[in-house]
This record gives sequence, C-alpha cells and structure tokens, in this order.
Amino acid sequence: MLSLFQRKRPPVAAAPSPAPATDLPKGLTRPESAASLLATPRRQKLLEHIWQRTSLSRRQFATLYRTPLERYAELVQAFPASEAHHHAYLGGMLDHGLEIVAYSLKLRQSHLLPIGASPEDQAAQAEAWTAAVAYAALLHDIGKVAVDLHVELADGSTWHPWHGPLHQPYRFRYNSDREYRLHSAATGLLYRQLLDRDLLDWLSGYPSLWAPLLYVLAGQYEHAGVLGELVVQADRASVAQELGGDPARAMAAPKHSLQRKLVNGLRYLLKEELKLNQPEASDGWLTDDALWLVSKTVSDKLRAHLLSQGVDGIPANNTAVFNVLQDHGMLQPTADGKAIWRATVTSSTGWSHSFTLLRLAPALIWEPGERPALFAGMVEIDALPVAQPAVVETLLAKGQDTRPEESGSALVPPSASRAVPDVPDVLEDMLAMVGKSDSAGMHQNAVAISRDADATQFDTSMPASDLTSPVPPAAPPSAAAQPSGEHFMAWLKQGIASRRLIINDAKALVHTVSDTAYLVSPGVFQRYAQEHLQVATLAKQESQQDWQWVQKRFERLQLHRKQSNGLNIWTCEVTGPRKSRQLHGYLLEDAFQLLAEIPPNNPYLSMKPE
Repeated sequence: MLSLFQRKRPPVAAAPSPAPATDLPKGLTRPESAASLLATPRRQKLLEHIWQRTSLSRRQFATLYRTPLERYAELVQAFPASEAHHHAYLGGMLDHGLEIVAYSLKLRQSHLLPIGASPEDQAAQAEAWTAAVAYAALLHDIGKVAVDLHVELADGSTWHPWHGPLHQPYRFRYNSDREYRLHSAATGLLYRQLLDRDLLDWLSGYPSLWAPLLYVLAGQYEHAGVLGELVVQADRASVAQELGGDPARAMAAPKHSLQRKLVNGLRYLLKEELKLNQPEASDGWLTDDALWLVSKTVSDKLRAHLLSQGVDGIPANNTAVFNVLQDHGMLQPTADGKAIWRATVTSSTGWSHSFTLLRLAPALIWEPGERPALFAGMVEIDALPVAQPAVVETLLAKGQDTRPEESGSALVPPSASRAVPDVPDVLEDMLAMVGKSDSAGMHQNAVAISRDADATQFDTSMPASDLTSPVPPAAPPSAAAQPSGEHFMAWLKQGIASRRLIINDAKALVHTVSDTAYLVSPGVFQRYAQEHLQVATLAKQESQQDWQWVQKRFERLQLHRKQSNGLNIWTCEVTGPRKSRQLHGYLLEDAFQLLAEIPPNNPYLSMKPE
C-alpha cells in the first residue's frame, strides 16, 4: 500500500537566499527553514511522539507525515494561533499544529475505522485513516493565515499564503474586521500547499474516508462523522493544555457520542443475542410501558460487544456500567434514583422468579411499528427497592449457576473519577495512566508471579493496569473458537496486526522492551476475559478468577522468558520528566511470535535488573 510513495521525487528548487541579518529593517521577521523551526527540544519531542503513534518506519514516516509537517512549518512560520486566546504567541500556530496532530493520533488509536467495516477492511485501510486524521487535524486552522492575518513583505508587497512559503522578511497584523469561523472555509485554498498529488491520489482511493476528509477541508465538520469528531476533540485538548485546563477531559468523547454507541449496542444485542419474552428462560421482558432486562446479563454482554467493536470508556465493574447507563439517560430510575429494580416475573405457564432488572423505555430501542409482541405474563415490582445493585443474578431456567456480582460502592463514570496529571503534557501520557485501576473487586493489586505453570504466588504491592482506559480491542473470535492459551495468543497477534490493540502507548497492554514484546499483567489477561465471557465459566470450575485462568493457559505455552531465579514476572520502570511508576508483566522469548515487525523499544520503559 505504501509502495506508491517509495519512488524518488523530483528535487525541489532551492529557495532564494535570505538577506544578511545586518540588512534586516526594524520590525521585520526573517523567515526560517522548516529544519530551523522544528529544531526546538519541545517540537522535536512532539515529532517523536507523532512518529511513535504511527508505527511506521522512519522512511515511511518522512513521506507520509514529516514532509507535510515541514511544509506546514514553512507556511505558518512564527505566526500565533490566535490574537488573544490560545497559543497567542510567536510560533503558537506551529506548536498548536503539532499538538493537535499528536492528540488526534492518540484518539484515532481508540477507533476501529471505517465504522461497521469488516476487520479485514479495517486492517487494510488503517494507514490511510490514520494519515487522514493527522492531515485533517493539521489543516483545521491553516485558513487563519489566509483570512485572519495581513502579512506585508520587506518590499512593501502583500503576501498571501497561496503564493507559497515566505522568502522575504515579513511583518504581520490581525485584520480588525476578520470574520470568526471564516478560516474553516478558507482551508480549501491551502491544503494543496501541504498535501501533494500522490497523497491525495492515495487517499481518494478510499471512498469511506475521502468524503469526510473533504467535508473537514471545507469546514463542514457536522457532515464529517467520526473524522470531524476526532479533530474537534484533539483541538479542544490542545487548547485546554495551552490555557491550563485538562486535556484529558477535553479529549473525552462527547456525551451524545457514547450514548449513541450504548443505544446501538443494546439494539444489536436485542436483535442478535438476547432472548425476550420466553416462557421461562429469558434475558428480558417487554411490557406495555417498559423493557425489563436482567441487569448482570445485559451488562456483561453489552461490555463484551462494545469492546469487540472498539468502543472505549466501558468499565469492567458492572456497578459502574449501570451508573454510566444511568448518567447517559438510558435507564429509568427507581423512586429513590437507583438504577436497579427488583421485580418478580411470572409467565403464562405459571413459572415465576425474582430478578434484579434494568428498566428502559421501549421507544429507545424500537420504532413504534417495530416492537415485538408484549410479554404474555406479568412483571411485578417488589415492594422494597434495592438500595445497591444486586449481588446475585441467576437464570435458573437456563441451567446457569448463581454467581456473585462484583461488590463496590456507587461509582461515578470513569471520565469523572480518573486523576489528572498536575501539569498536562503529551509527554506525560504514559505516566498519567500507569498504576490506576477500576475498583471491580477483582484483586486489582494482585499480579501473579509463578515459578511454574502449576504454582502461582501473588505480590500485592503491584498496581494493575487501568481497565477503564480506552484500549482498542482485537476482532471478536469466531463463534466456534474456545478460550485457550493458543486462542489468547492468536487474539493478541490479530489485535496488534489490525491496530485494534495498540503498543507502546500510555494505555497499551503490550510494549517493546529489551528488543522483545512485553505483556502487561494482569491487564492483558483481563482484557481477553472481558471480551470472551466463556472464560468466567471455565475459571469458576477451577476456583479461579477469569484473568488468572487465562494467565495460566498462557504460561503453559512456555513462550515467555523467565528470570534466573525462575520467576515469570519482570518489572519495568516507566520514567518521564516529572513522574515514575512501575509495570509488571511477561517478556516473550521471541517477539516475532506476536509482532510481524519489531518497532523500537519504548523509550519510557526500562527493565529493572534481576
């Protein structure tokens, strides 16, 4: 796919040599080369950060990303990004451009694109979508140079950006009569300054991304779908960081976006998986005024489905899932504002059982003419409301054993409970997410350290990875696939190859360390178990937690490197400008068991000596 860009390009004519510095009149600024503009330590770090998000070779990165970024730098020179708002300083537009590209690529890693395509198509289009996201982000403010600024050259003539990069000393001022938002419409004047014909030929071959990209370039973000959403979120994050705000909160998906995904997930489950109105064995019941769903069943299946579709922000704890659904207006609350109802279901055959249920408005799921037939029996609300989510759910008619629900107090949605770095910076993304965990009652601080596949000890001093952070999941396995160590490795390899599981990222469960692959424990095993609900049943048969069951199957494959003292777990130091943390996990003997190409070692991780 990238071979199109490997052919040699014709040399670019050298720009005229600038006049000696001694001849520069007062008040003028001398234009700089892209190399000079991008040479500052912070901009170099941002470029490195952008490269790491792309997973490309240096040569490919130079063609697809660095060249447009250098053209951008030469075009915007020392212009501010705004007169008196964000990045309102000399060089602010260049800084803002680099930041928004970095943030947009971070956000892109949490999306499977194009939405709704098969895993094979998503993998085939991955690089094109990633590049389109970066270009859309880079170009989103470029029109300001054309309509917000008046630029005068040393010879007294007016410079317009469609003339090409500046080659004379210049001065600028803001137009007093400029029209807010006009710069979005002016992007179309300038994108050819950054994107050459080969890049546009390449992107135009993907109709599903070409249309939204054109809408973004025209400033019509409302028609640009997820591409427009990613650019807007990245822009907010860069602005928030500059103004001392919280870029993590700014990057959070809009509430309506998550709500739409939750609704779509429930509609899919009710169409394809959940059974309604059965005489005895049922996952839910539709009455005249409500849709009643068994709380644990729907939470487990909704989480697994959304993870398999690349939807982030779904916590591992069912109590928190109920709160997220209620926070997004999906559930009808009890009289005392709780999400969980206790009700007794009685069928027309005389079968009766009490459940803890979620109550939804039928109109949320079906159009009036699409609703299925109503339940022939009755759903009677119990007299006493449930103060806390139920600790036991059972589907006796299906032959399932009772299983305790996760315990925990009422939780706020993960976006509200997550801590924020003291000084936000894209270089602290890795550190910001290490050591946090969802309070799911699953021995969060326990990391299995075993000397062999049959004897496991636990070190309770180690923090687990954050399960509520957005991590793109791998493609769902076939229905016939059964959980096993081999299936876990196939799932992991496929997820990385298709970019559904990211590596070397702040929230990644796989890193490259010591020239091999490093699997973060227990996070990577928890992720697999969350997507494969059968693991819970298999683990219960052996009196284990679901992630422990997966971990032991992985260990039995003997694919990992042990320490000289026989321990399986290796500790990594995660270091940065202001903070340091530790990760714990497994080192593979051969990284090619997982990775088709081994990227450079994560510069923020270092292996602790044995």
